[in-house]
Amino acid sequence: MSAPTTTTNTTPGAAPVTQTILAQTRAELTMALRRGESLLVTIVIPTGLLIVFMGLPIVPGGSGAKIAFLLPGILAAAIMSTSLVSLGIATAYDRYYGSLKRLGSTPLPRWGLIAAKIVTVLAIEAAQTLLLLLIAIIFFGWRPAGSPLLALLVMLLGTAAFAGLGMLMAGNLRAEATLAGANGLFLLFVIIGGIVLPLDHWPGIIQLPAQVLPAAALSDALRSALSPAGINGGSLLLLLAWAVVLLVTAALTFKWE
Repeated sequence: MSAPTTTTNTTPGAAPVTQTILAQTRAELTMALRRGESLLVTIVIPTGLLIVFMGLPIVPGGSGAKIAFLLPGILAAAIMSTSLVSLGIATAYDRYYGSLKRLGSTPLPRWGLIAAKIVTVLAIEAAQTLLLLLIAIIFFGWRPAGSPLLALLVMLLGTAAFAGLGMLMAGNLRAEATLAGANGLFLLFVIIGGIVLPLDHWPGIIQLPAQVLPAAALSDALRSALSPAGINGGSLLLLLAWAVVLLVTAALTFKWE
């Protein structure tokens, strides 16, 4: 099998680190576009979740209240599906097939690889977000509220946190374990992370640990940022803490092979 992420033509010391990272970013974007089926699934799943759950009597209130609750949660799910599942699994198999071993002999540092992959994830998330917002506006009458800039900040922190988690798994676990673990965590986060079901619907024994999960921090911070009430500072700080811890740990422990 050809090495999907080795289009960076550099040798040790041949180029500054920044140039190497930019070259790797271009390579990652190219490879992401070539994985058409995976890209389609990544975009379609959050869209399907929004449409399906809007038709279910999970969230009380009229359609306005339902879309105000569900849209931020589905945006959070989109971030998780791209940053954790898609990124983590693709990187794990790149490592398994030896593609990353060749990158380890170039000036590209571990944190540079993570940065290049996060930029690629952000590009995909931009398409996801635009599609979800258009569907919410056209079909469900959603109108922007709150602070779009704060919402963007929350999404960036959420991307950093879940990309860090995905890269942490991919850089330390076998590809099969990353595949199972990433999908399992995604399902867990969707169920008890305040994505499609309010946390107060769960008994206290589940509520308490669920509140400190990065998924709950992301969905709550994003939901509050898109509401007139304003951002929930506690959730934002918790998400920031998760982003820092997971990214730093991933950068320090990532193994090329």
